[in-house]
Amino acid sequence: MTEDLPKKRSPLAAIADVVSTPVAPAALDAIDLRLLELLVQDARTSQRGLARELQMSPPAVGDRIARLERLGVIRGYRADIDWAALGFPMQVFLSVIAATDQASIIRALHAIPEVEEVSVVTGSIDLLARLRVRDQAHLRAILLEGIWQIPGVSRTETLLSLAETPRKDFVQGLIAELREER
Repeated sequence: MTEDLPKKRSPLAAIADVVSTPVAPAALDAIDLRLLELLVQDARTSQRGLARELQMSPPAVGDRIARLERLGVIRGYRADIDWAALGFPMQVFLSVIAATDQASIIRALHAIPEVEEVSVVTGSIDLLARLRVRDQAHLRAILLEGIWQIPGVSRTETLLSLAETPRKDFVQGLIAELREER
């Protein structure tokens, strides 16, 4: 009798449609790790410049970069934008408790231009979104006209960032840890 009942999908199973698939750890050697450090310092460095630093030929460096891209280690090359300089000085974290399907809430949050990213988290909340806004009035409009109108959003809590303190040696620290593991 129970075979005839449709299988119920877990509420969290639906988020598989909107989250990125985890990538398996890549096998990297010391040269790959050094190449990553150099690219993080300046992604615009030419292959010739990287080759000089790594004491390799430019084509060999190009092959390594292409391999790192294929493996998903290098996901792209981006400008580091100062959002305050563009009129979005406030960084806001928004915790969301979902009453229903998280996937549809994530899609709706992604449709709001000011939402920079959404993380599915453990603990007493379901989602944590990071936004960039102009000021308090702009935030209020996003909450009232956007986020609080999303079906399934049960409750939110807004956290204003007073200052950002990015860690300058983050990449170097993790790469040093990877070197020690080898």
